[in-house]
Amino acid sequence: MKEAVHIGRHPSAQPDLEELVGRVALGDEEAFAGVYDAVAGSVLGVVRAVLRDRAQSEEVTQEVLVEVWRTAPRYRPDYGTAVNWILTLAHRRAVDRVRSADAAAARDHKAALLDRLPEYDEVAEHVEARLEREQVRRCLRTLTELQRQAVTLAYYRGLTYREVAQALALPLGTVKTRLRDGLIRLRDCLGVTA
Repeated sequence: MKEAVHIGRHPSAQPDLEELVGRVALGDEEAFAGVYDAVAGSVLGVVRAVLRDRAQSEEVTQEVLVEVWRTAPRYRPDYGTAVNWILTLAHRRAVDRVRSADAAAARDHKAALLDRLPEYDEVAEHVEARLEREQVRRCLRTLTELQRQAVTLAYYRGLTYREVAQALALPLGTVKTRLRDGLIRLRDCLGVTA
């Protein structure tokens, strides 16, 4: 029978990861090197499964291992194994990277859409203005000739009541009455509430 050949460390020589993380919590750089060697491949595998992109996966793996160095004092063995704690950190960091990338893409997409949209809808503005003009013209046709002339002179030509009275050779009181009556009829025709 052939004996099994073990490449690398012998199984019994594997470091106790919980002990190494405990030493890392005290600032032991050599212990951190041991943690790094023991988990870097697994961390990269978890991150790569989420991100798929090798360069980003390597970057996030480094971030996770730096986080292990910084947050090792927070590790609690009674909550789970050190490897599970580290791989949970890796998975969370990878998911955060995906969410961040998705949010950035959504912001970029929204900004691109806003750049393409005019500040207002020019076509709708023109159509609306044209419809309003047509409605005013139609309502002006419902006025008497004297009302229409008085409204046109006062509101389209900008003449004062006195100037309208002179232009139409009518008394000022008559012009004021015709304008008031004409504006009331226009308001009713246009559906404007007082």
